[in-house]
Amino acid sequence: MDRQIVYPGAIPLDTDFLLTNRNTLVAIGALTRATLGTNTVADGLACTPTSPASLSVVVAPGSITALGPLDTTDYGSLLADTVSQIVKTGITLASTTFALTPPATPGQSIDYVIEAAFLESDATPVVLPYLNAANPAQAYSGPGNSGVAQNTQRIDRVQLQLKAGAAAGTGTQIPPAVDTGWVGLYIVTVDNGQTSVVAGDIVPHPACPLLIFKLPQLTPGFSRRVVFNSSGSFTVPVGVQTVRATVVGAGGGGGGTDGTYAAAGGGAGGFASGTFAATPSTAIAITVGAGGIGGAAGVNAGAGGTSSFGSLCSATGGAGGVFQSAASTPGGSGGNGSGGELVGRGGFGTDGQNNSFSIGGHGGTSLMGGGGRASTAGSTALNGQAPGSGAGGTYNSSGAGGQGADGLVIVEY
Repeated sequence: MDRQIVYPGAIPLDTDFLLTNRNTLVAIGALTRATLGTNTVADGLACTPTSPASLSVVVAPGSITALGPLDTTDYGSLLADTVSQIVKTGITLASTTFALTPPATPGQSIDYVIEAAFLESDATPVVLPYLNAANPAQAYSGPGNSGVAQNTQRIDRVQLQLKAGAAAGTGTQIPPAVDTGWVGLYIVTVDNGQTSVVAGDIVPHPACPLLIFKLPQLTPGFSRRVVFNSSGSFTVPVGVQTVRATVVGAGGGGGGTDGTYAAAGGGAGGFASGTFAATPSTAIAITVGAGGIGGAAGVNAGAGGTSSFGSLCSATGGAGGVFQSAASTPGGSGGNGSGGELVGRGGFGTDGQNNSFSIGGHGGTSLMGGGGRASTAGSTALNGQAPGSGAGGTYNSSGAGGQGADGLVIVEY
């Protein structure tokens, strides 16, 4: 950072002090930019019901960091600089209380948005003493002995405000749009007849820029993982803007037999993996494909179901092993992936072998591991052993084939 030089015996100037302050501001802004970037970021500012409960909420102290001009107005005798852009931090040390009004019509609700912005202003006016050259022992009161008060601080704060939406039937109300230059922090919902706000009425705004991790909590890369073994949904945590998803389709069922020939194994599900932009607080549908049903006499085995992460990536299931119809029965084909940076096909189930070493087909191998073992004389076909793997086909006297393994969806953030 830049530093001022002052020499012994030199008359100190006001700019020596002002430039020291400005240089410190620039240096801290550069460090903040290097760690937080240039997007608006907030910290603290937790929103909670009052205690005792009422129709008000309290926003705790906190800070907001935003990119803006170095100085929009003159800073003492330093001229304004609206061209240079730095990252500044506004700090609020006091809590802020907002009162909410329920809608007057029964059956209606209203959404309020609490929004924040960076605010810089000059404050603390004081009538300052000035040098009276004609009589140095008697200072002037204000510039030119005018008695005019002058601001003595340039303060950076968090500006908060409450914005009401339109009342509508409960469940159909819409939060108001965030004002230009502001960021949404919370949405608070109140219903007709409600007498107090509870924690469940307060949710983060979808674009809430609050930091959710501190430096001691950070780990490299995608440090948190959610594994879905069944269908559901993934809600993007507040503060998370990028997620990585890996999907594996389900395995196909193993082929069955009527006692004449050995049946084929089922194919494994395909896979896809990618990194995707995400919107905080948004729910993304998760589909986990079901494993294919093992084939019985005269019936082809079922194919595995498709797994998907919203519309961003998906993987089809493996084909089921076909019912034996000849001395050599081809195994089920593997599924395919789509979407993301890495896509692939599941392994094929092996053919049913009908010779002096008659044996059913093995299940195809998925991204997650091997398939079900084929049956031999006196044994039954095994289900898929790893997520998305195919099931083994049955020996010529073993009946139904194995069950394909269900798929899998892994979300990291």
